[in-house]
Amino acid sequence: MTNIAELTRALVDIESITNHEEAVATFLLEHLSRLAARTSGRAERCEVEAHRFNVFAYWGDPVVTLSTHMDTVPPFFPSREDDEFVWGRGSADAKGIIASMVGAAEGLLEAGIRNFALLFVVGEERNSAGAYAAAQNPRGSRYLINGEPTENKLALASKGVLRYEIEARGKLAHSAYPELGESAIEKLLDALQQVRALRLPTDALLGPCTLNIGVISGGHAPNVIPDAAMAEIAIRLVGDPEPVRRAMSEAVAGRAEAREILCIPAIHFEALEGFATSVVAYTTDIPAFANHWGRPFLIGPGNIHVAHTSEERIAKRDLAAAAQIYQRMVRELLAASEKGAPARL
Repeated sequence: MTNIAELTRALVDIESITNHEEAVATFLLEHLSRLAARTSGRAERCEVEAHRFNVFAYWGDPVVTLSTHMDTVPPFFPSREDDEFVWGRGSADAKGIIASMVGAAEGLLEAGIRNFALLFVVGEERNSAGAYAAAQNPRGSRYLINGEPTENKLALASKGVLRYEIEARGKLAHSAYPELGESAIEKLLDALQQVRALRLPTDALLGPCTLNIGVISGGHAPNVIPDAAMAEIAIRLVGDPEPVRRAMSEAVAGRAEAREILCIPAIHFEALEGFATSVVAYTTDIPAFANHWGRPFLIGPGNIHVAHTSEERIAKRDLAAAAQIYQRMVRELLAASEKGAPARL
């Protein structure tokens, strides 16, 4: 049986920032190919684009698929551990989850359970490229258990995201003669002031829609009137994006251009009886799968509050607990599928 903490460290130590997942995907394909060879399964490389591929392993005819992502946010930093935690980039989001899913697969196979799969995808941290590719090639799965840090609680809902680039244009001039130019940065600042003042929707379960101005760029030098400036904005959706789109358009009108880059809807999930529940404010690959891999559930070890930070870590006890939770879910969903009924909602 795989030591889940050791596998987590091995995965963390392979740099796999989005668009650079090839090495970790190769490691996982080799690891799962060995497991499949011992247990009458199959492991496959599923191309997404040059040097980027998903990893799919299955035993029997997949009814339940355990899935999460292989990529991480920057910057990379390697693993370390103490008595309680595994530390390092991706330990919580989501390489510890991969290790727990592999451990769950081994436990299920040892118990003689089949008809499940593992699917590890690229690109979740940027644009869900791997999940979109997988959605074009479904394999018959009826249930998708997607792994993200939920503290091993079954999520009842997750927020969506609406991303914009806000671009302002001006006219170059010497800063000693500002009347001869037109400052794109001042235009952008005026637009962003209106954006920050937007009244955004609230949902009874998910709470408020939130907005983050994550990137601002523009200008050439302090003594040059800038002719271009841009901001990148992420809005966490809690419902219909149309009112937010209209408000954004009105806020920047006459000052800048708002280009929509990405829209992923908020999702509400069903519960399973006997599992602790939570609500999460982040976005996942689940909308990109578009139900082509089955009815989705969202659960995984780790705390999202330390993901994407320099203190990223995951408790070893939570990794072990997740492996048991995943096994229990697979068993219950397989049983529900055999009965042709919902799984103890």
